[in-house]
Amino acid sequence: MKKFRSASALLAVTTSCALLLTGCGQDSEGGSQESKDKKDLTIGIAMPTKSSERWIADGRNMTESLKKAGFATTLQYGEDDPDQQVAQIENMITQGVDALVVAAINGEALSNVLQQAADARIPVISYDRLILGSPHVDYYASFDNEKVGELQATYIVEKLGLKTGARKEPFNIELFAGSNDDNNTKYFFNGAMKVLKPYLDKKQLVVRSGQTQLNQVTTLRWDGGTAQKRMDDLLTSAYSDARVDAVLSPYDGISIGILSALKSDDYGSAAKPLPVVTGQDAEVASVKSIIAGEQTQTVYKDTRALAQVAADMVSAVLADKKPEINDDTTYDNGKKVVPAFLLDPVSVDRSNYRKVLVDSGYIDAGALK
Repeated sequence: MKKFRSASALLAVTTSCALLLTGCGQDSEGGSQESKDKKDLTIGIAMPTKSSERWIADGRNMTESLKKAGFATTLQYGEDDPDQQVAQIENMITQGVDALVVAAINGEALSNVLQQAADARIPVISYDRLILGSPHVDYYASFDNEKVGELQATYIVEKLGLKTGARKEPFNIELFAGSNDDNNTKYFFNGAMKVLKPYLDKKQLVVRSGQTQLNQVTTLRWDGGTAQKRMDDLLTSAYSDARVDAVLSPYDGISIGILSALKSDDYGSAAKPLPVVTGQDAEVASVKSIIAGEQTQTVYKDTRALAQVAADMVSAVLADKKPEINDDTTYDNGKKVVPAFLLDPVSVDRSNYRKVLVDSGYIDAGALK
């Protein structure tokens, strides 16, 4: 592992600067360099977008966890523009951040800027989305991404009663996946297909559109509007004389778009009930949809816990210590296997949302009214 600038060494240097040159600069919160020294070091946080409730929460949780650990922070959102995120990270490096926590917009777009970070001896924690094509990713904090897909597919199997085989006619299912530039997409999809494939092979499940390959079902930037248009097209082309029984959706924002298309096609009535629709991230809009009997399921990932894992990784590497990991074989980014700590996701529906989401304090009960 490359040698990082340790906290003690950096504090010694910056304290000397403060003694020799009063007011060496301004920190990210408007204080003097001397006050920055007292807060220890500054961590740059690069998040993908504010258009998703989930990423807003991640940025907030990451900032809070790092500040509790004694760090100053600077937080930037790239608004789903890879070039903008690269520019933001370059700026953080120029400003002299001491570590970077990056949730990549495009996992393959950061190689050059991470080389700059390595040249400046700045450690990099890949946050939730694995950064690809660079040897300069030191650790990865995420969830068990394959398990997310397994939970979604298992819910469909159980909800349709496929294990009993009682229904003679096949059920119709359509498949959606996440953005093709997000490394997690293949893990979610592969996890789901591992569960669904036996039922597809036995024709208990049928994809009437014929679109079963990952490259046929991705949704660029996880965009709900894009998913809605595709669902509209599927309903027109493949379901004029049949109904959809289930939709594998990888993310709540995509699920909302799918549901909009379904409701426009008169799904949601007693004569034409909505299909099983999965999701991910337990966003408030989707939890309300689940309570209302529309979206059926979501996968909860406690981003508070994820932020704490990433903050602990930062604390360890800046103290020249090895962070706790629980996976050192799975996440090959094309240049190295990145050591990771993976958290467990949880399936949520109407039966357990209150216990899992409200009682834990993840969502305030008032937000669901």
